[in-house]
Amino acid sequence: MVKSGLDIVSKSIPARLKGKRIGLLCHAPSIATDFRHITSIFSDCREFRLTAIFGPQHGLFGQTQDNMIEWEGTTDPILKIPVFSLYGTHRTPSQKMLQQIDVLVIDLQDAGARLYTYAWTLKLCMEACSTAGIPVFVLDRPNPVGRVPIDGPVLKREFFTFVGGAEIPLCHGMTIGEIALWLKNFEVQDCDLNVIFMEGWNRKMLHSDTGIPWVLPSPNLPTQKSAIVYPGTVLIEALNISEGRGSTIPFELFGAPNINGNLLKKDLDARRIPGCAFRIHNFIPTFNKYSGEFCEGIQIHVTDPSKYYPVGTALEIFDSIIRTSADGAFKFLPPPYEYEESLMPFDILSGDSVMRKVLENKLSLKEEKERWKYEISEFLKIFRAISAYHG
Repeated sequence: MVKSGLDIVSKSIPARLKGKRIGLLCHAPSIATDFRHITSIFSDCREFRLTAIFGPQHGLFGQTQDNMIEWEGTTDPILKIPVFSLYGTHRTPSQKMLQQIDVLVIDLQDAGARLYTYAWTLKLCMEACSTAGIPVFVLDRPNPVGRVPIDGPVLKREFFTFVGGAEIPLCHGMTIGEIALWLKNFEVQDCDLNVIFMEGWNRKMLHSDTGIPWVLPSPNLPTQKSAIVYPGTVLIEALNISEGRGSTIPFELFGAPNINGNLLKKDLDARRIPGCAFRIHNFIPTFNKYSGEFCEGIQIHVTDPSKYYPVGTALEIFDSIIRTSADGAFKFLPPPYEYEESLMPFDILSGDSVMRKVLENKLSLKEEKERWKYEISEFLKIFRAISAYHG
């Protein structure tokens, strides 16, 4: 049984929290193993006072279903304290908000993909708290796809946005606590950071191996299966293809009205992509791209997560769509995307412009993957020196 940072803190309050006014940045998965939410645990504690709650993208309890839907703060009806949105008018806590707290405690469930916004809300909070002289405590949680290989390009600094603010791979292998350590070392060095690391976790684990209850971290990652494919198929958000939003298996399922599912499956099968199988599954999205339209689709079935390269698989899928579909069936969408008005959405998601150009010009996929391997090896030289887990 793995103990999360919250499990540990709920049994033994750190001395630096005692007697303080506490702010919480949390969301629906911020629960202990006994299913108690962190707001209940902290509001019941008599060793400090909970005075403010902050919520990231999708709201405090996942109420905003679709992507890029803002929400605004309110007052908690039971606790009678402010709930501040960090995905609306504000993405960074204002100094006025921070005047209500002495310490900010952060408990967020990451998805194992660099472009997931919670890590960058963490970064913005670390920056604001550094300016205000407020300590930050990060309660560590499992990387839900820890067994999946690290994969994809390392983000280049000129492509930093709200969907990426550190030079790490797309499928990064890090926990939220390790991301905080990386940010402390390379991006927000003045932050008074304190990480409560898990007990019993290692990188061979999927979330289902931990004993920690699965709570969907965002509305379109309902299961561990969707989380495994997400670091690759999330790139479809930047294409004119449906990533399965509006279906019951988003990110496992992709398609469009103008692709040929039979040809696509035949080509994908011939590529012998490791760790997965493909199956035709047509669908009609209920919202988002192609809402109400019949889409020829494919579902990805991951057969061995330890051999499944999510970004590499997505690259093969995109190349296959280009080669098996009519002109216009595969297009890169223009900006804006997630508050970025000029850079191409695909580039800020993938990490640079190279993958897009490889696909546009039908260049070698093997050479592109070799580029990622080199970048990942350089990343690992640095990461292994600061990582908290070595399993």
